[in-house]
Amino acid sequence: MSAVAPLLAASAADAVLNALPHPVIVVSSDGKVVDANVAAEAFFEVSVALLRRNLLRDLVPFGSPLLPLIEQVRGRGAAVNEYKVDLGTPRNPGDRLVDLFVAPLPERPDYVVVMLQERSIADKMDRQLTHRGAARSVSALAAMLAHEIKNPLSGIRGAAQLLEQSVEDEDRTLTRLICDEADRIVKLVDRMEVFTDERPIEREPINIHVVLDHVKRLAQSGFARHIKFIEDYDPSLPPVLANRDQLVQVFLNLVKNAAESIGENSGGGEIALTTAFRPGVRLSLPGGNARISLPLEFCVRDNGPGVPDELMPHLFDPFVTTKPSGSGLGLALVAKIVGDHGGIIECESQPRRTTFRILMPKYTAPDHAEAAEADGTLHSQGDH
Repeated sequence: MSAVAPLLAASAADAVLNALPHPVIVVSSDGKVVDANVAAEAFFEVSVALLRRNLLRDLVPFGSPLLPLIEQVRGRGAAVNEYKVDLGTPRNPGDRLVDLFVAPLPERPDYVVVMLQERSIADKMDRQLTHRGAARSVSALAAMLAHEIKNPLSGIRGAAQLLEQSVEDEDRTLTRLICDEADRIVKLVDRMEVFTDERPIEREPINIHVVLDHVKRLAQSGFARHIKFIEDYDPSLPPVLANRDQLVQVFLNLVKNAAESIGENSGGGEIALTTAFRPGVRLSLPGGNARISLPLEFCVRDNGPGVPDELMPHLFDPFVTTKPSGSGLGLALVAKIVGDHGGIIECESQPRRTTFRILMPKYTAPDHAEAAEADGTLHSQGDH
């Protein structure tokens, strides 16, 4: 019986370790990975058997601060944390920001335990609140512009039209320019007034695949006729409680941006539309303790050149654009609509792979809300 007890204890410890959502590895004194949990296998994209054949320095970027951090823990004999460290490697390309928690193993002081906590989800939640704040800023600005700018502009335009009747022919070009520029500013303010609309959104259960198919047909008949579309839909996806017209506006804007990023003259342009059910993503709303589940994932991915690094933190802010003639309001409006629906939007970009990802709550019929919450029942919406 006494011989079985340690075995049971070890088995229970492995079960607990593998239940953790964060990657955990154990590193020996010679720098080898001697153990890892299931989350670590997923993070490094290799099995635990292969992990045990590698030195840690072969799994992390050259010069990674994780390596001296481990030596520091061994020297001090105490735990050390470090935040927002990039562990991107050729095997795991792109930014892989993690928080590091490194501690000595009490039973084996020469062994060190490393836990990685990926920052991606936490940062997305933080940034989506920033996106909503940006949308609110645009709302206030739009209300001010509508009152303070449109009225004087009408006076300027009227004065220019009166002048046009009395000036010489060579000067009429200037009065025409004044009128055209006044009209252009009015159109810009009209676009911004959309942000001030605070009326409740009329929503109903929407099949997202019907919306995406409609957007694809619109795109293929116009601005994206030269681009190949790839569809990867989850046919069992439940409906989303949303306004159909606003969802069409969101995805049409994202697809149009993707098509413009690819360009008309580049061969092999592709836009992928994907849907998936991702349980586990929950959002805490400000001002309360309620946590909302966002299991519906809708993505628009293109193989264009990508978003410049310097624009990424401000991509959903108003007046931020890479287009010479763009107003920079399209993505700000997308962020507002998604936020009004209780969702979040995020962008991940690298050359030849830019993904806009929208996470939204699923629709649950009011009379079945409690039962569905209890047993996780999904209302299938099929492909169409």
